[in-house]
Amino acid sequence: MHIPIPGFRAIPRITRNAGRRLRKGWIRRYSGIFTVGFVLAAWHLLVAYQVLPPYQLPAPSAVWAELMDWVGTGKIWPHITITLQEVLTGLSIGVSIALVLGYCIAHSQLLDDLLSPIVVAFQSTPVVAYAPLLVIWFPGIASKIVTSSLIVFFPMLMSTVVGIRTVPDDLLDLMRVSQASRWQTFLKLEVPAAMPVLLAGLKTSATLSVIGAVVGELINGNAGLGHLVRLGLSQYDIPLVFVAVILLATVALSLYRMVVLLERRLLRWQQF
Repeated sequence: MHIPIPGFRAIPRITRNAGRRLRKGWIRRYSGIFTVGFVLAAWHLLVAYQVLPPYQLPAPSAVWAELMDWVGTGKIWPHITITLQEVLTGLSIGVSIALVLGYCIAHSQLLDDLLSPIVVAFQSTPVVAYAPLLVIWFPGIASKIVTSSLIVFFPMLMSTVVGIRTVPDDLLDLMRVSQASRWQTFLKLEVPAAMPVLLAGLKTSATLSVIGAVVGELINGNAGLGHLVRLGLSQYDIPLVFVAVILLATVALSLYRMVVLLERRLLRWQQF
């Protein structure tokens, strides 16, 4: 008579599950490389079969040669530095104002009623429409910083309001019963409870900040990656346009990944 041994059939199942998790983790770790490789292969095929003429779609090798020329001569670094300065400053200012104002709006219905029409009006109007006015009002690099701040302001503001208002009322009542101060309620309850929504808004704002800076550079700029896009188009130097666009995408992706790392660190408690 066959006597089943406890746990005997569980060993293959556990092994299969571990192998499945290992493959899934390996795919997730190198998914970015696969994506880039697929895009480069598709790009190469489009050029090889001449789907578009070379002056419209240059070969990857031509774009790489253009990038190496700008990097080798050192001409690209001042443009990257200026764009990063505009993006980081605009992101910091826009997010800071949105956090403070959003917290106040979340706790004041009157303030919400007063400011909502203005905020929605600015958000519904494309930034390109009033960016020329910002160039006149804020000359130099200030116009790009203000444009970047405005474009990141609304999503961060909405995330702050939603995050604070989603704090459970029973937990707020518990803090009041415990005679917690306003500062203690803010640090111990509201910030942790709203953190997932705030970080989601920060992800969106981090990528939009690059768009704001580039819009300002395209309208009136003599330096920056947005200026290189305009310069390449005016000179029919399409490889230069691709170089600038790829660098802008790299900046946006780097900011997004930084927020993701911050999210993993701050929300580590949710894993337990």
